[in-house]
Amino acid sequence: MISTRIAAVLLAVASLLSCTGAARAAPAPPDRQTQLVPGVPPGPYQPWQIDTPDQLLAPTVYEPTAAEDAVEPPDAAVGTYALVEYVPLEEVVARTACSKLAGPYQRAVERWLKLKVDGKQSAADCKAVRAFQQAQKIQPAIGFAGPVTWARMQLISAGKNPNAGKKCPVRAYRVACVDLDRQVTWVQKGAKVVFGPVSMRSGRAVHPTRKGWHTVYWRHKNHVSTLYGTPMPYAQFFDGGEAFHAVYGTIHTVIGSMGCVNLTLGDARALWGVLKKGDKVYVWGRRPGT
Repeated sequence: MISTRIAAVLLAVASLLSCTGAARAAPAPPDRQTQLVPGVPPGPYQPWQIDTPDQLLAPTVYEPTAAEDAVEPPDAAVGTYALVEYVPLEEVVARTACSKLAGPYQRAVERWLKLKVDGKQSAADCKAVRAFQQAQKIQPAIGFAGPVTWARMQLISAGKNPNAGKKCPVRAYRVACVDLDRQVTWVQKGAKVVFGPVSMRSGRAVHPTRKGWHTVYWRHKNHVSTLYGTPMPYAQFFDGGEAFHAVYGTIHTVIGSMGCVNLTLGDARALWGVLKKGDKVYVWGRRPGT
């Protein structure tokens, strides 16, 4: 059995997630997804934060000095971006080997794995989902169709042709495409993909990432939020206080950001080398759960 201390932490996190959803979301039936908790015990590499605060208001724009720009943001700790699935608390406490519960993405995961799409968990479903999770190094691999498993499938599906559905306008110039539906982002010039696709985290229900056309108007490699004092490495602002930027924590959380497009440090660093001031950003869709 799991230790009393870890069980207490799990209960506290579950309570925080539930309270946060109730306090900030519009009145609606309870969302089972917000009742989920990370499926592995906390560790130094993976803080159990429910979200990373981002910039709500437009920052003060200035020209960084050459000395400031010469400083590269520090790397994230090893394991920061491990694919930790969100599962029901009881599954963690019982150390379930193969979940008998249908996850919030059950139908989508069944469809992706070409299983019978009925929204009901079966032994065959669990076996197939577990195999996928093990292959992708998703923890815990217990066959629960949670948000991390679904997100990984979306990234794989996006593949080398993320704009197959022609949702992102094709232009002769660079366009950063932000797909809220699949929670992936990429940059294309004409029909050629020049960055990504990569997984991302967009805004939550009450602070959604604003849709439509935007323009990268300020870039700040070592930005720190003036509201929260939290680091926003490789920040590229495109609409008010909304920006592409890295976070020093998982981007696969149940609750979204405060509006920014969150990336892993490696992806944000690579995107920094692709986008320039004046480049266009196009956002469409809707983050699942919002």
